[in-house]
Amino acid sequence: MSMIFIGGSREIFELPEPAIARIGAIVAAEHGVLIGDAPGADAEAQGLLAGYGYEHVGIFHAGKEPRNNLGDWAAYHVPCLEGAHGYCAHAAKDREMTRRADFGMMVWDGASPGTAVNVLRLVMANKPCVIYDLARGSLATAHNVEDWCATLHHAGSDIRRQAEARMTPDERRALPG
Repeated sequence: MSMIFIGGSREIFELPEPAIARIGAIVAAEHGVLIGDAPGADAEAQGLLAGYGYEHVGIFHAGKEPRNNLGDWAAYHVPCLEGAHGYCAHAAKDREMTRRADFGMMVWDGASPGTAVNVLRLVMANKPCVIYDLARGSLATAHNVEDWCATLHHAGSDIRRQAEARMTPDERRALPG
């Protein structure tokens, strides 16, 4: 059983049909799913998985309790650094899902720097990531940092700067000049 890290932008409240079909294929193949507890794409994917009655799901959260756990699945608390707020508070859980995953699937609004950084983390760990880019209406699979850079090129330099601000020094060093 492969483990799939499913995530995406918090501003997405409806999954595109190809992502819904892909999640259906993940369920049919009985792969494990690692997913966060955020509103938006995480909660939408959780709702779909719960509708299937799918059991092979783990919910990762930074708070005391998950913000969303729509299938009452096993929840994994990943504490954040003391005093961390916003994206910093959730980065540890995202890194843990990346560590445990074999593959990724992200539904991206073309603007979320957090989703972009999750794709980068996956490809840096040699874990391919399917990206549904709703802003461009495209589907791509990132296999390496060059693929990630090509995806971010379409988003613009502002989004890339925001993503880089969320990266660790090691993640920034992995980027080409």
